[in-house]
Amino acid sequence: MIRIDKSRFRVKPGKKIRLSDYDPADTSLMPDKTKALVRIQKDVRKLQKLQDRFYAEHQRALLVVLQGMDASGKDGTIKHVMRGLNPQGCSVVSFKVPDGEELDHHFLWRIERAMPRHGHIGVFNRSHYEDALVGRVHKLVPKKVWKKRYDQINRFEELESELDTVILKFFLHISKDEQKKRLEERLQSPEKNWKFSPADVKERKLWNDYQDVYEDILNKCSTESAPWYIIPADHKWFRNWMVATVIVGTLESLNPQYPPPRADLSKIRIE
Repeated sequence: MIRIDKSRFRVKPGKKIRLSDYDPADTSLMPDKTKALVRIQKDVRKLQKLQDRFYAEHQRALLVVLQGMDASGKDGTIKHVMRGLNPQGCSVVSFKVPDGEELDHHFLWRIERAMPRHGHIGVFNRSHYEDALVGRVHKLVPKKVWKKRYDQINRFEELESELDTVILKFFLHISKDEQKKRLEERLQSPEKNWKFSPADVKERKLWNDYQDVYEDILNKCSTESAPWYIIPADHKWFRNWMVATVIVGTLESLNPQYPPPRADLSKIRIE
């Protein structure tokens, strides 16, 4: 069972939410940082064992989608939550601005190609939602185009779900003040300079526009088969704990099993 209050952080289909009602600094489910760090370690170990069974079973795939404003912690979540996974059964895909052959196809083409195989856990660092987000905020496509994308995404995710891909979507909800702090750290710390991009400063000026579109995405694209979770992300340790909790709880509910041996092992003798 998933060990968080789904009514608070899982966006229910058909129920309209407002991001302003969610505190990015909320740690009420796990207010003790020390306990949270211990729980994360336990969940990482559980995730390793669950992945082993999931890979061996080879009947389903799991897709983890991470979305959020710049500096909300997508890379950090992958680093801390997924660090114990066997690379043989895990893939991480980071979606940038589409170019080349990608532009010759519909916006879901590159997403479909990157979907995890059965037995695999796939992580999307940004995703198909960028085409319903950036395209709208920057007016790269007309309204009649981006408006259709919500339904197109829902139908795509529904089909993938029917074909045995379990989808979990996490919106890493960060405050504007915390984003400023993290961007300044990237600017001032030599070991983080490489992560800083002047484009982040330009995008920050469109903060309210992005919040409005994200709110629309959460309201229109959270379904029973592909739910959105709003993750308070101002505290990195809480963000990591909460994402780990949902992923482990989901895999536990799937209860993957090792397949039976292909032969009668009792009759095999190794000389």
